[in-house]
Amino acid sequence: MSRHIIHLHIPAFPIAVARVCQPELLGRPVAVAPVQSERGLILSVSYEAGKEGVFKGMPLSNAIKLCPDLIVLSPNPGLMERACRTLAETVARYTPIWEISRPGHIYLDVTGTGRLWGSAKDTGYRLRHEIKYRMYMSGTVGVAGNKMVSSIASRVMPSAGVLDVGHGREAPFMAPLRVDMIPGIGGFRKKILLEEMNITRVHELVALDMRRLKFIFRRQAFVIRQRALGIDPTPVYPIPAQAMVSEEVTLPQGENDDRKLLGVLYSMVEKCAYRLRKGALFPRKAGILIRYSDKIETRRQIGLSNTRFYDLDLYGPLKTLFFKACNRRVRVRFIRVWFRDFCRSSGQLSLFNAPSRAQKKKAAIIQVMDLIRERHGEAAIKYGRSA
Repeated sequence: MSRHIIHLHIPAFPIAVARVCQPELLGRPVAVAPVQSERGLILSVSYEAGKEGVFKGMPLSNAIKLCPDLIVLSPNPGLMERACRTLAETVARYTPIWEISRPGHIYLDVTGTGRLWGSAKDTGYRLRHEIKYRMYMSGTVGVAGNKMVSSIASRVMPSAGVLDVGHGREAPFMAPLRVDMIPGIGGFRKKILLEEMNITRVHELVALDMRRLKFIFRRQAFVIRQRALGIDPTPVYPIPAQAMVSEEVTLPQGENDDRKLLGVLYSMVEKCAYRLRKGALFPRKAGILIRYSDKIETRRQIGLSNTRFYDLDLYGPLKTLFFKACNRRVRVRFIRVWFRDFCRSSGQLSLFNAPSRAQKKKAAIIQVMDLIRERHGEAAIKYGRSA
């Protein structure tokens, strides 16, 4: 059976969400960036600001010089999370196999849903219409037999609508496109193709023999050629239930005091541990992401051999991981911790490894603290180090 993949693309998703809440932003040049520092980088740009020369990744000070009327919005993670959740609930009605690649970009595998929704193109029109009238956001939809072509189709649409690339039409569709539309061609290789070999279109790249492709792309030569022909076997990865338990914190002014940062870390671990206990989930892997005020990120991950879900048991490995990840003297603006690769408790008591009196006491204390929080709120009781 031929695959039918839909890619929904909502351009400048953070700005589209902000315009739903603030209609006065419609038609105005808008950008999302940290407003506390002019050295911050632009995170998202509206179409109107793009016409003035503002682009994603540009320093905020340069963007304001290019576009004096630019409206700068601070990132709003809470609002984005609610918008992503609503978007996910909408697309989940059409198929159980869907994947969010990043905010505002969703793949749907609608193979075999013809009797419910009609053709894949009709499903794309129906989805776009529902997004427009339920969430008040416009987007483009690409329909194809694989993820890559559907994604490119949604981006080359001149206006909001649906572009269907029929089966067998992938190579002709790709041929006239710019060569940098192919995923995996970075700036260095693009420079070689454009400046040294004068290759600007995909069909010119396809005309090269494998020897020349290997000279440019090394081990990726075969994959690049397949992509240039519109071939992409990558499946749509559905999001499994309880894939990850995570917490994140944004520090508005930034912080580089280890004592305060460890207090924030413990509070995050405490919240994650509570959710793990509620689901009786034992994590086998943990990770941390730290983003500095200059937008540089570091990410570390560790395996957990002693799979427990108590705060003190989880905090130790995360504290070690924190000092491995946080090794710069720049202020930290964002921290995210996560736990994944779960195994569940069987409920069977151990015959030989009976819990000690100290372990029983710790479990009883944490159980009482959970009851207090459930009755009086999370702020009712907390450890001193996270206060």
